Amino acid sequence: MVEELVVAGVAVLTGCAAYVMAAAKVVRQYERGVVLRLGRLRKEVRAPGFTLIVPAVDRMHKVNMQIVTMPVPAQEGITRDNVTVRVDAVVYFRVVDAVNAVIEVEDYRFAVSQMAQTSLRSIIGKSDLDDLLSNREKLNQGLELMIDSPAVGWGVQIDRVEIKDVSLPEAMKRSMARQAEADRERRARVINADAELQASKKLAEAAGEMSKQPAALQLRLLQTVVAVAAEKNSTLVLPFPVELLRFLERAHPSGPAGQTFPQQEVTAGGTRPEAAPTGPEAVPPDVASGSGAPDASGTSDTSGGVYTPEVSDVPSLTESQVQEQRGAPSVEAPSGRQAAPPTTPTPTA
Repeated sequence: MVEELVVAGVAVLTGCAAYVMAAAKVVRQYERGVVLRLGRLRKEVRAPGFTLIVPAVDRMHKVNMQIVTMPVPAQEGITRDNVTVRVDAVVYFRVVDAVNAVIEVEDYRFAVSQMAQTSLRSIIGKSDLDDLLSNREKLNQGLELMIDSPAVGWGVQIDRVEIKDVSLPEAMKRSMARQAEADRERRARVINADAELQASKKLAEAAGEMSKQPAALQLRLLQTVVAVAAEKNSTLVLPFPVELLRFLERAHPSGPAGQTFPQQEVTAGGTRPEAAPTGPEAVPPDVASGSGAPDASGTSDTSGGVYTPEVSDVPSLTESQVQEQRGAPSVEAPSGRQAAPPTTPTPTA
């Protein structure tokens, strides 16, 4: 009898232990328990910790309340400006109502994933390529609103939606690269032209200041020479001032002893000085002393040089007189012909 009681007691204890093990449930801190008793929803949501349910009568569903990161598969679509692109995104959401997440939708994760894909394809068709590349913040907000509207009834809250990558065709990438390069080149040329304009203005101001003080140009020249010599080059480039060339052009030509001769003009009878020199300088020494006599050409062969008399100093001689001065017999012109007029010598400068 005692043995039967002991066996019965052990059986009862074993049954109680099995019942407790079947009824005992542990809900984690980030979970909530939704209990269905005989298929009917229990209004009480089991909080985190230890809880008991009726075995074979109650069925508890644990719902994760953490933020879920769900990648959205890449979707291919055509933008509003007829460009084919592939866009992928990521969705951050969490369950705020465990009862609706279990009752209102079969699988809230799959539902959110499908809604995100359809919303992404819709936003691609409504946007331009430039918006997808540069205005993603606005597109992210639009995607969040499109996904969050139906998800509210499922007890799901969409925290954030981000577009990760936009894949473009290779031809479009090359076109965009050429466009960017052309824009960079344009900006570089504009900046260079602006720099040239500013530099020209500054140089004009510097030239105005140097024109007031001519010594400033010489100082600048010396600074340039010092700067070139500091480079340790074997060749020294010395700039030649243009003002010196202009000074030489304005200067008059000078004679052997520094005497300046006046400019001459060309007339029909030859070259004639504007003003004949007067005084001792007008006649060369050899002519004044009588050491040389002018010949028919109007020049004297002396060792001191060539003397060129003026046109007014040469007398009008006949051919016979010229021959007599040379010491040759005169030759008379034949009858009926007139002697050739004397040739006026052309003075040389």
